[in-house]
Amino acid sequence: MNQYEHLANSVVYSIRGSKAALVHKDSSLKLVGEGRSAFAFRIKGTELVLKVFFPQFEKVAAEEAGIYKELAGNPFFPALHESGSNYLVMDYVRGMTLYQCLVNGMPIAAGHIEEVDQALKLAREKGLNPSDIHLRNIIITPDDEVKLIDVARFRQTKRCSQWEDLKTAFYKFYRHDRFPKKMPEPAMNIIAFIYKKGLLPSIN
Repeated sequence: MNQYEHLANSVVYSIRGSKAALVHKDSSLKLVGEGRSAFAFRIKGTELVLKVFFPQFEKVAAEEAGIYKELAGNPFFPALHESGSNYLVMDYVRGMTLYQCLVNGMPIAAGHIEEVDQALKLAREKGLNPSDIHLRNIIITPDDEVKLIDVARFRQTKRCSQWEDLKTAFYKFYRHDRFPKKMPEPAMNIIAFIYKKGLLPSIN
């Protein structure tokens, strides 16, 4: 058993309704993200993230590991260093997600949108179909560069309009002087919920 597998095995959680609650972890792990399928931890003293998947999502772990390998060399995505049956070890990406930028009033520039487009173009050139691109998986680093994370759905075959919808909203609304550049988190969550339900009118 290697170091990373040992750390992954230290993660214990309980299920509360549809969500997992962290119960125990190794002291060298700092929780930095949690989602429907996994917890993400920064490994203290390193610039690495350990993403630990719940048992029912181990196939997602394998899928995401394979996609990160295909994206190797693409500067817009973190590098994959190791993977196991239920975990990935990747670069730790410092910065703020676009969601955090909106909540905190940090400006988002047209150049950031163009960088995301370039990242997705390079991914498509690898034969991938970038999907599930949303505000929480696009990060602006302290060096003002864009990084994308969470690529598990980059092989799905159906068309995903999420990024095009966000990009249209940026150019059509966000850049207007009167559009609020800082939005309260409850409002953001309501908008996201309505969008997922398909209840927002088309903006294209």
